[in-house]
Amino acid sequence: MRVFLTGASGWIGSAVVPELLGSGHKVLGLARSDAAADVLTRAGADVLRGTLDDLDILREAAQTSDGVIHLAFKHDIAFSGGFEDAADADRRAVDTFGEALAGTGRPLVIAAGTLGLAPGRVATERDGQSSVTGGAHATGGPARRLATAQATTALADRGVRSSVVRLAPTVHGDGDNGFLATLVAIAREKGVSGYVGDGAQRWPAVHRADAAHLFHLALENAPAGSTLHAVADEGVPIKAVAEVIGRHLGLPVVSVPPEDAAGHFTWLAPFVALDSPTSGAHTRDLLDWHPTHPGLLDDLDEGHYFTTATT
Repeated sequence: MRVFLTGASGWIGSAVVPELLGSGHKVLGLARSDAAADVLTRAGADVLRGTLDDLDILREAAQTSDGVIHLAFKHDIAFSGGFEDAADADRRAVDTFGEALAGTGRPLVIAAGTLGLAPGRVATERDGQSSVTGGAHATGGPARRLATAQATTALADRGVRSSVVRLAPTVHGDGDNGFLATLVAIAREKGVSGYVGDGAQRWPAVHRADAAHLFHLALENAPAGSTLHAVADEGVPIKAVAEVIGRHLGLPVVSVPPEDAAGHFTWLAPFVALDSPTSGAHTRDLLDWHPTHPGLLDDLDEGHYFTTATT
């Protein structure tokens, strides 16, 4: 299968590329820079220069491929005040892929997220399927991303074998610069490893390699209109994460009062304070997906998150 992959040089995409190539697929990766193109070439993928705003390029690539995996998102503007603009660009790209693949029966797999689907209870793949069944807490950019995921599954009615892989908020592994790395950096800066309140808030998580394998399975086997959860750990208490960080850094582990969370955790505060456990049981049964890599706490305990010297 010749697969067009956006976000191919990113954190998850760079794991999906070897996953697909190792199974005999050919990969055409979208690259917006020379550096990204070099990464893809070294990995053995073909390169298509362009961005998410180049809709004609996206359309042609989808039309001439046997399937599309869409991982790219404008994170650079999303986390600097432009989340809605990033979400709108994502929607335009997905609509373009849908038009290109309509009536072909070819797969379109996109990435989404599980965070905030059903705060306070275990979310399942059934949540967030409509504007009134889960995901009702999302507003602004997150609501637009949820609508994009719903539009993707609806493409099943237009002859596209569409599926949405919702990623756990923590996709961990060696080289991760996301939530876990940020928590480690905050602990170093503050001199304590903190958690909010009683620390019982639960984070779902998945190892990057296990997530990459699920995208592979979805490409090959997901039924049209599927919603899948890339979740290995259903919910790890934030306090347990703080305890591992504190042990590795030799720092005290402390509770941060909710009213002080924004000052301590800055932009990460709303995420650390959110209880958002998520199940991937249906996904495992549907696609015979069985995560085999270390869970969040075991991966954190391996030490690679603590090797960067304090600057």
